Amino acid sequence: MNVLTVIPARGGSKRIPRKNLLKLDGKPLISYSIAHAKRSKLVNRIVVSTDDEEIAYTSKLDGAEVVWRPRELSGDAASSESALIHVLDYLEEHEKYLPDLLVFLQCTSPLRNENDIDDAINTLIKLNADSLFSARRFKKYIWQLKDDLVSPINYDYNHRWREQDFPYQVEENGSIYVIKSFILKQYNNRLGGKIVIYEMDEFCSIQIDTYEDVLLTEHILNNVKKYKV
Repeated sequence: MNVLTVIPARGGSKRIPRKNLLKLDGKPLISYSIAHAKRSKLVNRIVVSTDDEEIAYTSKLDGAEVVWRPRELSGDAASSESALIHVLDYLEEHEKYLPDLLVFLQCTSPLRNENDIDDAINTLIKLNADSLFSARRFKKYIWQLKDDLVSPINYDYNHRWREQDFPYQVEENGSIYVIKSFILKQYNNRLGGKIVIYEMDEFCSIQIDTYEDVLLTEHILNNVKKYKV
């Protein structure tokens, strides 16, 4: 089975400038996802999709291939799916290469357990699914504000659950997606067909979106040995 990992990493970012090269415990953020893909026993190939020279240099130094992303797919409004499909189309056109599975890693998720990628792939295969997303268990009360009125979304406040009584519900954590290539191209979406979940722990569900996330992740990397790469 051919399993391709794609890590989209454009140069621009608004909240944290140059985020994908931000140093965490002395390593650029993108280096973590490349290292996680390299230690997988099932991934055959690792590609970084980027429009940025420095990200490309760092990625190659870490052992990944680079597919250059066109400018029209590199702006704030461009979807991750457009970058993934561009990689598939590029490799198919230039190498006649089309993987069976595509593993989409977001480099904003620098914490993964050693076997998470392979366990996610095996979950999709075992359940005969077409796509998979990683998630964390979610036991929170959600409300919405609309037209100055607040209302609950996921529970009845007249019958408040205890935490242990919450129904099984999850929140996508954005860390790992596994997709059959034809599903991605058919639906132009990372999810489609039979969708299944791969559950990850709280630490591995942290995404680097704010400077507070950076501080928290630095603390974990400095104190929990298994997350170091």
